[in-house]
Amino acid sequence: MNLHEYQGKEILNSFGVAIQRGIVANTADEALAAAKTLTEDTGTSWHVIKAQIHAGGRGKGGGVKVAKSLEEVRSVADQIIGMQLITPQTPPEGKKVNKVLIAEDVYYPGDSELVNSMFRFY
Repeated sequence: MNLHEYQGKEILNSFGVAIQRGIVANTADEALAAAKTLTEDTGTSWHVIKAQIHAGGRGKGGGVKVAKSLEEVRSVADQIIGMQLITPQTPPEGKKVNKVLIAEDVYYPGDSELVNSMFRFY
């Protein structure tokens, strides 16, 4: 089954699973509007812009970036939308990015040992 990240998160959310909130955008202007909405709803001032293609390794290929301001959201989204993203899971020519997920930043500024102990797998 091929799902984009935002589609998988919608399914998880429908079953009450806590997710990183985000809004899909097809253009840099839509990305900016989505970031403004997330800022109003969550208070976040940083946003994660994530290419939505059917492939893993998007971050290593340049398809996941953090924007530290609303102005930066538009610029980063404009860079990612339309790019040919090449990852280990794409054909050699890559896949064209047609949409991005603008997600809230979920950085935890507290003690990282506490966070690591919460997510330790045995």
